[in-house]
Amino acid sequence: MTEHKIISAIQVVPIEYYIIMCFALFSIGLLGVLFRRNTIIILMCIELMLNSVNLLLIAFSAYHSDPAAQVFVFFIMVVAAAEVSLGLSLLVMMKRNINSIDVNELNKLKW
Repeated sequence: MTEHKIISAIQVVPIEYYIIMCFALFSIGLLGVLFRRNTIIILMCIELMLNSVNLLLIAFSAYHSDPAAQVFVFFIMVVAAAEVSLGLSLLVMMKRNINSIDVNELNKLKW
């Protein structure tokens, strides 16, 4: 009896809702990366895209009762942390060198 309750609790929300929400989040992040010029906004949109993939992996992992995807989520979070640290260090160098965080101003950094 308790097994049936656990399985039905995991599958309360259909997997299609997770797919639609993750697609919407990923699309918002992709549009932000393509059309925005501010470096901080671009980094936030990349994080949004990575988090939408994480959410989808966790949803599929719970739906199939397989914890293997959670290991991939951990590695994606490590890559996201490295991306943020590298991106913010580049942002600081841009602000110091050209006094702007606009990505179009990076042409001034050419030799």
